[in-house]
Amino acid sequence: MADRITVEVAYALPDKQKIVSLAVAPGTTAREAVRMARLEQHFPTIAAEVFLEADLGIFGKALRKPDEHVLDAGDRVEVYRALITDPKLARKRRADKAARAAQ
Repeated sequence: MADRITVEVAYALPDKQKIVSLAVAPGTTAREAVRMARLEQHFPTIAAEVFLEADLGIFGKALRKPDEHVLDAGDRVEVYRALITDPKLARKRRADKAARAAQ
């Protein structure tokens, strides 16, 4: 069994993204990897707690229990930003605007 595995932790804003590569011990959870990535150093206007409390996923698939999800070698943990607007409401607003423009 390997004494370290390589994983990545990714976070993105509309204008900036960062992927941090880490060598972690087998058994490391997704949440622990986010803590180790120290994303607040790359995004100084965002408090560390935001990253540590955010929803997480692996390659686009949301994790239900990121504090318990053990990583595999090569996993990329994605830190998700909170939604500003409900997607259903945003779609409805766009549809309403398009309908008014078509009249």
